[in-house]
Amino acid sequence: MGDIDIANDTVSADVVAKFDLPAYLLSQQAIVASHLESALEPRYPERLFESMWYSLSSDGKRLRPILCLAGCSLSGGDPELAIPTACALEMLHVASLIHDDLPAMDDDDYRRGKPANHKVFGEGIALLAGDALLAYALEFILLNTRQVPAERLLRVMHTLINRVGISGLVGGQAVDIECEGREDIDLETVEFIHTRKTGSLIDAAMVTGATLAGADDDTIARLSRYARKVGVAFQIVDDVLDVIGTRQELGKTPNKDEKSRKATYPRLFGVDGSMQRARELVDSAKKEIAPFGQPAVPLLAMAEFVCTRTS
Repeated sequence: MGDIDIANDTVSADVVAKFDLPAYLLSQQAIVASHLESALEPRYPERLFESMWYSLSSDGKRLRPILCLAGCSLSGGDPELAIPTACALEMLHVASLIHDDLPAMDDDDYRRGKPANHKVFGEGIALLAGDALLAYALEFILLNTRQVPAERLLRVMHTLINRVGISGLVGGQAVDIECEGREDIDLETVEFIHTRKTGSLIDAAMVTGATLAGADDDTIARLSRYARKVGVAFQIVDDVLDVIGTRQELGKTPNKDEKSRKATYPRLFGVDGSMQRARELVDSAKKEIAPFGQPAVPLLAMAEFVCTRTS
């Protein structure tokens, strides 16, 4: 299981265009949501639990858990094996959003169309809710993963810890804060932030899904390159939408990056130049996985969605 023979021909653009991505995403979101509902049981202290569940249950794209399940399927595995890791990825992502919205970080009053966690529960509980989700995500994988060899599970845990920590999401967030308001930002710095703050957890989703399926090193490497390129493109488009979107469309406050003088692609290249770069990254990402043929169609369609989304 997991040994993929790469096809000689790639999937045609017409096949990808005909794929019903909205239906696929809705079905996968429903699967993730149903498992998340039972993943977090009410417990003492109640207010901390309520804070955790408030953000975890919010409407979201569930992109990272969906990518985890897709990576497992493409690699020849049973996506059921990846459900605990997929749920944990959403917990890790939500924890980062709770922290990101805090006044000491990006200071946003809204997230996913409703008041940010700290506006409802206060900064202290919000901070602790993020911490609790970070820890519980890893515990949840260990307690709920079944029929996966210990070596694979260890690789999954290492991947998640690495991509969340100083080499990944946290490191990217730190540089993002350090660069706020500076006028001397450059492309290398912006790419460092985007690759880690956004790309690392998307990379973790693909890599862990493939790892659980027992994929070979070449498959994991291809999926990792796909994920990192898609992750950076996703963040570029996110920054563009911050410039041109509305709060109703985005579910959060727009124009914050410019007001805070954030290190972003639009600040360096404008809207058009940023979208061109996002398109280049998406096209390159698609080339990484197109040789897998039909099993790659959902991932190809999701990559294309990155450049066309409006929220």
